[in-house]
Amino acid sequence: MPDAEPVSLSPLDRLLAERACERLIAAFVRELDLGDPAAVADLFTADGIWEWPGGDRGVEAREALRAYFGARPADLLSRRVSTNVLVTLLSPTTASATSYFTTYRVDGHEGGMASPRAPVRVGQHHEDTDTFRRVDGRWSLATRTVFLAFAGPTERLAPADHLAPAERAVPPGRP
Repeated sequence: MPDAEPVSLSPLDRLLAERACERLIAAFVRELDLGDPAAVADLFTADGIWEWPGGDRGVEAREALRAYFGARPADLLSRRVSTNVLVTLLSPTTASATSYFTTYRVDGHEGGMASPRAPVRVGQHHEDTDTFRRVDGRWSLATRTVFLAFAGPTERLAPADHLAPAERAVPPGRP
């Protein structure tokens, strides 16, 4: 990461640009976990790219991104935690960011609360691989590249794991 950001913006404009990029990272996670996964495409520029080199996956352009993320299985339950977001302004219309993420995920979810599990992925979006562009006054993701430090298989829930919390057996002596 550059030591000094070469951008000459007012402190308020700098803060607004950095916050807009941070919000894109948060919105990406929210749409995948709680919203409409296909809507992730709207966070990208028209020629935006999402890639996962370790998983040999790459998707380019908004409509391809919409199809890719929109194909997420309905029985997939995930929660992602993004932290350590550091945005670097490169110009008044471009930026890059580094962030870390942890993904909790199970397949075969049919509702209710799943019992706690270890994360299935921990990684980061390295410097200059989360890139942003301001187009027509709006910040968007230009590229998002995933690098994993830790990964494991995604568990498929057994039928007993599909019970709502009230239906689960309560251990003796516990309310």
